[in-house]
Amino acid sequence: MSANPLGIDILSKRRKYCRFLLLLIIPIAVFLSTIQIAEAHAYSASFTTLQLTKSESKMTYEIDEVSVIELAGGDVNKNGMLEPEEFEAIKDKIVSVLKENINLKIDGQQQDWTNLNEISLNRKGDETQLRIVVLFPAITTSQSISFTDNLYLNDKNANYVDLLKVNYGNQNSTAALSGSNRTWSMILSENDSAANHSGDKNGTPKQEGQANKPAETQSSSTSGWLSFMKLGINHILEGYDHILFLLSLLIARQSFKQIATVITAFTIAHSLTLTLTVLGIINIPPSFVEPAIAISICYVALENIFRKKVNYRWVLTFLFGLIHGMGFADILTEMHIPKSELAIDLASFNIGIEIIQLLIVVLLLPLLTLLHRSKYSRKAIITISSIAFLLGGFWLIERLLS
Repeated sequence: MSANPLGIDILSKRRKYCRFLLLLIIPIAVFLSTIQIAEAHAYSASFTTLQLTKSESKMTYEIDEVSVIELAGGDVNKNGMLEPEEFEAIKDKIVSVLKENINLKIDGQQQDWTNLNEISLNRKGDETQLRIVVLFPAITTSQSISFTDNLYLNDKNANYVDLLKVNYGNQNSTAALSGSNRTWSMILSENDSAANHSGDKNGTPKQEGQANKPAETQSSSTSGWLSFMKLGINHILEGYDHILFLLSLLIARQSFKQIATVITAFTIAHSLTLTLTVLGIINIPPSFVEPAIAISICYVALENIFRKKVNYRWVLTFLFGLIHGMGFADILTEMHIPKSELAIDLASFNIGIEIIQLLIVVLLLPLLTLLHRSKYSRKAIITISSIAFLLGGFWLIERLLS
């Protein structure tokens, strides 16, 4: 029997291509497994306000209805919401869960929830939040106060953040408690204690006089700027759609100059709308923003499939970057950050996003260089872009129907 070198050569080429494609798809598969986890557990945010006055320390805690159902159950009819009778049935359970995980200490002494002032389920259009108000003793000069939120701490699949705002006299402090950074603390200085006494019994400061010296926050606790930078890092890592968009932008054959221009355009665009949205200058509803983000993935993926060369991609990237910036802003818009802290918190959050974005680019560049030197590069680009298109289409349908 005569040998068939042509058949062997074709088989060898196919095997090489399969090995090469496998090398590229393994990171994508790991990414997809992360997406499945993220889809299974929605991003959850709570909002805590501590109002420190001369008469009391008042904690107002709010968390979304979906998280309440996850933590305490109660959705008997499986409609994704708690009816009045269902909420009544799980009131004690949700309070018990929160008491175990949310702690307030004064001078190192844990405070009991003996004065539970309010527990209610407030519906605001399509959004519903559990609201709990607890009253604690007032803190005095030189006393320390700390707040810890360990909710979802042992749930590796959870994407949870507690956006904390503290009001004392005419001063404010903010922090984003998430990941392993769950504690905020401070020591009330004499100036801050005086500020507390200058307001009415509800803690509203008088308008006359100069602002007092801020409280001494412990450096070992989650400081405001650092906590918001970490929040930005976690936000983009958990924002699988943003990462997939970035991958789709970069995978097409481009020069280093083109890639640098694309990344710069995306950075400027999303930073602009992130800032404008948080400042309240623009307000585009998530019902438009989220589907538009999915469309951006589909469009770039299709361009990769049908165009061998991409020119002026930075223009397209800038336009889509404006939409992604509004998506980045969603976690901050409801916090109502005080103007005195807004600049540093917003900048820190954006820096966190840019750190991960830059890291992704640095990690991808060697792989992209290897890809574009291969004779299988075009097939690999089409394969990966097709996966991106299917995911973007799935998210688009899901978000339009939700």
